[in-house]
Amino acid sequence: MSNNQGTGPETPEDDEIHVKLGIAGGLTKSFIRSALTPLMILAAIAVGLVALISLPREEEPQISVPMVDIHLQAPGLKAQDAMKLVTEPMETIVQGINEVEHVYSRTQDDYSLVMARFKVGTSSDAAILRVHEKVRANMDKIPKGIPDPVIVGRGIDDVAIVSLTLTGKDGAQVDSDELTRVARELQTEVTKIQNVGLTYLVGDATSEIRIEPEPDKLALYGVTLQQLSNKVTQANRAFNTGNIRHEGKQISLSAGETLTAPSEIAGLLLTTRDNRPVYVADVAKVSYVPDASDHIVSNVQRDANGKIERSPAVTLAIAKRAGSNAVVVAEHILDRVHELHGQLIPDNVEVKVTRDYGETANEKANELLFHLGLATVSIVGLVLVAIGWRESIVVAVVIPVTILLTLFAAYIMGFTLNRVSLFALIFAIGILVDDAIVVIENIARHWAMKTPGSRVTKAIEAVAEVGNPTIVATLTVVAALLPMLFVSGLMGPYMSPIPAVASAAMIFSFFVAVIITPWLMVKVAGKAQLHGHHGDDDAYGGEHAGGKLGRMYSAVARPILKTKGRSGLFLLVVTVLSFGSLGLLYTKHVTVKLLPFDNKSELSVVVDMPAGTSVEGTDAVAQQVAEIVTKLPEVLSVQTHAGTSAPFNFNGLVRHYYLRAQPNQGDVELQLAPKGERDRTSHEIALEIRDKIKAIKLPEGASLKTVEPPPGPPVIATLLAEVYGPTPEMRRDAARRIEKAFKQVPYIVDVDNSFGIQPDKLRATVNSDDLEFYSVSEGDVWDTLGMLNGSTTVGYSHRGQERQPIPIVMERSKSNKVMNEATLSTPIPANVLPGARGVVELGDVVSVDKEKASYPIFRHNGREAEMVTAELAGKFEAPLYGMLAVDDAINNMDWPKGEKPVVSLHGQPQDESHVTLLWDGEWEVTWVTFRDMGAAFAVALLGIYILVVAQFGSFRLPLVILTPVPLTFLGIMLGHWIFHAPFSATSMIGFIALAGIIVRNSILLVDFIRHGSHEGKSPTEVLIEAGAIRFKPILLTAIAAMIGAVVILADPIFQGLAISLLFGLLSSTLLTVLVIPAIYRIFKT
Repeated sequence: MSNNQGTGPETPEDDEIHVKLGIAGGLTKSFIRSALTPLMILAAIAVGLVALISLPREEEPQISVPMVDIHLQAPGLKAQDAMKLVTEPMETIVQGINEVEHVYSRTQDDYSLVMARFKVGTSSDAAILRVHEKVRANMDKIPKGIPDPVIVGRGIDDVAIVSLTLTGKDGAQVDSDELTRVARELQTEVTKIQNVGLTYLVGDATSEIRIEPEPDKLALYGVTLQQLSNKVTQANRAFNTGNIRHEGKQISLSAGETLTAPSEIAGLLLTTRDNRPVYVADVAKVSYVPDASDHIVSNVQRDANGKIERSPAVTLAIAKRAGSNAVVVAEHILDRVHELHGQLIPDNVEVKVTRDYGETANEKANELLFHLGLATVSIVGLVLVAIGWRESIVVAVVIPVTILLTLFAAYIMGFTLNRVSLFALIFAIGILVDDAIVVIENIARHWAMKTPGSRVTKAIEAVAEVGNPTIVATLTVVAALLPMLFVSGLMGPYMSPIPAVASAAMIFSFFVAVIITPWLMVKVAGKAQLHGHHGDDDAYGGEHAGGKLGRMYSAVARPILKTKGRSGLFLLVVTVLSFGSLGLLYTKHVTVKLLPFDNKSELSVVVDMPAGTSVEGTDAVAQQVAEIVTKLPEVLSVQTHAGTSAPFNFNGLVRHYYLRAQPNQGDVELQLAPKGERDRTSHEIALEIRDKIKAIKLPEGASLKTVEPPPGPPVIATLLAEVYGPTPEMRRDAARRIEKAFKQVPYIVDVDNSFGIQPDKLRATVNSDDLEFYSVSEGDVWDTLGMLNGSTTVGYSHRGQERQPIPIVMERSKSNKVMNEATLSTPIPANVLPGARGVVELGDVVSVDKEKASYPIFRHNGREAEMVTAELAGKFEAPLYGMLAVDDAINNMDWPKGEKPVVSLHGQPQDESHVTLLWDGEWEVTWVTFRDMGAAFAVALLGIYILVVAQFGSFRLPLVILTPVPLTFLGIMLGHWIFHAPFSATSMIGFIALAGIIVRNSILLVDFIRHGSHEGKSPTEVLIEAGAIRFKPILLTAIAAMIGAVVILADPIFQGLAISLLFGLLSSTLLTVLVIPAIYRIFKT
């Protein structure tokens, strides 16, 4: 290399290098004066910025958990029969499909639903195709007469990122029909936007031309429903009859015309009676019904005077395509909607944005990027104070370069820019700068030494000196993090950005530290006057090694290391305190929870009424809830749903809220003010809502559940007991007792079960003798009953004014759907004696009896079970404590002999001859997560041990180096206790990561003890000197990591990670530099 490439005449070749270079020193020597180094910096910045712009932004990681629902009609079958004939064969088919993890089913009278839940990470498209192919290939296993199943797939990409609720502006009452028309046109426009995925309407009106037959008039004129239906069907025909020759040309001949108005249908001639024509209007009411849907959706708010305003509402839910940027798609949607105001959207219609995940994702991303910048500035300030301003400039370049390279790696690995990946970067920023700080500090120290050699040579030697331990230390952090990639279940992919992104950051940080950092040091600080330790013995030894920090360390360490007894006593005290701190878990001063509640901008209250409740009854309860929640100052808007559900989120996807379409089901959706505009968290608001809606009087079997968006992967219920047993009666009896035990625990709330109250039903039966006597066809009887009590579409009116044709429906109004004498007088066709009218009354051949409907039958992976569900709120909010309390309550109950349940914590029971309680829900995710993280921690320790053995060539020394790992317990537990924070999955991640960080410090210290200058010094002095010299870089790297933790301390989800890093580093760093020398003092001297 020529001399003119550097800042001075000296080159690495000018001075002899007196140390073995190794990998790190060799890289430094190759690039410290190379013209390629600045180009590498520019290239890193360029690819990083491209990645930052290109990475899709989302609020949460997109976890692919495909759900495929198979709907099967089982007409006339009771639940038990439908389960044996329909559900079981379909379950067998589905369980044989690759990647299916769970198969759930719900069977009731006349209907079966089989749900296939695929393994996490399975492609939604592949899952749906597999189910379709397998079911179609095995339809011969389904009994004849069962209609073809309807297969519907749902996945994370079907979750709407934007919801637009249309309602009357400023209290204007715009009917559902008009809102639906506008919403459908808006839907058409929105689907033209690039990367818009699934769109659907909630609360849309279904208009129809309704023919309401009147049984008494049908009887009066002797007209059957079959005659009425056939007449309308034939009159509504329009078709092409074919081509004919006309005037020398071949032209098509069309026949018929569709009916376009109720008056046309009413004027159709049916028959004649007593020489008088009988028209449709004589036996039925014909009308245009603008909204025939069996649901009620309303927007509820308070005006300036506090008066409740309720108006019809229709919501347009819009999802995005897989892999697209939620922020960009949402912005394009809202821009387009704004453009359509005054054109497609009338002035009297208001479009409320009731969900905008694009805005929340962008807000969270910008907030975390700000925190990233804040952490960077703080660490630069730390280096400025601790080492010097020139060195701080080097750090100011090194951190952004490493972060941008890490973003590029995240882009290559297919991650998105979400809260978890950004938290991974913030978490990593404190440790990725460690290598650079160690290198910078060691270069500065070597430059301050009174030894011959150029600055470039000293820089190379400084890097070579800490190179090997730095490589091993970097790999130990990676070894600690990477095993967490293999956590299974929903938490695995949710948290995977942390180990992946942080490991990439650590690897990049090493290369930046040994390639770019020395080059920058020479460029920025290469001509500066020596500072720091200049002019004394602090540079490399002596009584006051390490400067002021070194002298402080020596003052503390010397009394501890004076004798072996004192060292042993110190180790004993530290060990007792560290392991004793775990007692805070036992005393419940520190609780355990998978993830704490987040602070979101949406809440909901789920309304479940007893089976048979009308949609109006469900809506009445929803309105009572709305009246209560609209009084809360944080609530911006409220939508009530009865007979349908709000657009589902990820939680609703897992809980199958999109199937809630029965008249007795509903919900109340709340939008809260942005987090920055309210003092309380969404969890605190949810607690108040849950407390206030207790005042609503509900019938037996009804329930109101306050639902918060889960902080992590959703589950069916936080506290879920699955009850297995030999008979349905034993299972239900045990479930009722367990439900009672749930209700005895004050912090277990929203308790419910899966089977409810057994409803009544009517059963119509025919008398065979009467059928024979009147010559009535049994099919005509069933058709007549179906048309009287159901809804029969007899045609469509194509008026060209709507996107969809208007159905012509024969249906009685809900108020008239009763089984009384008038209904039983309905005529049915009969081949009676000659001269008779050819009809008999329905009641002549049918009898109606009351009976109990079947309980629904739930099955999980082929085993029948009843479920008891609940949430936790108050003193304890983790399922573990609810489970322990319920277990105590169960033990204190009187149980019939042989019916007391056996409690299982994991895995379905193999023996169903006795009652078993299996804990599921959040507990199952907690169990799997902490089990896998524990295994990951064991693998991490093994990996670290192997790395250290390879570095030091000893089997015992790595045990010394790993000794400080338990020291983190003391700080972690005390930190969680001080902040009243639960020990969560993110806390565990912090603990595992700390193992790598702390071992890194131990390696640097042990390597210095082994390779330092020992001439003429006692072993104790060698230990004190090594600790004093390494204390400063160890403390600096620890503080840098703590700075990264401080900026995420306020986040509810990642507070546990921040506490583990902050307090764990504080305790372990201060103790490591004393514990390692104390162990050496006892065993090595």
